[in-house]
Amino acid sequence: MTRTLEWKVRMYLSEEDGTTRARMDLDTGTATLTGHGTARCNPQDLDIPEIGDELAASRAMSDLARQLMRVADQDLEAVGAGPGSTVPAPYGWPSV
Repeated sequence: MTRTLEWKVRMYLSEEDGTTRARMDLDTGTATLTGHGTARCNPQDLDIPEIGDELAASRAMSDLARQLMRVADQDLEAVGAGPGSTVPAPYGWPSV
């Protein structure tokens, strides 16, 4: 099977009073997931906004990745190939 898909990702960052917040939206065309991340600057550290952006964005990506894995696990279980399945897995999607 050959197919090509385009998933759209948007990252939104905002900073206020030493706290950076990130929201990452993933649109697969059939579903939308949203990841969130936060970074706080220690009052004793230099305030370098780029570092807060990187930390908050990476945490939003990590949150989104966990959600996407949970959806994939649920879809695998629905066809009898999930982590909790007692049916032998007919698919070759090893967990890494």
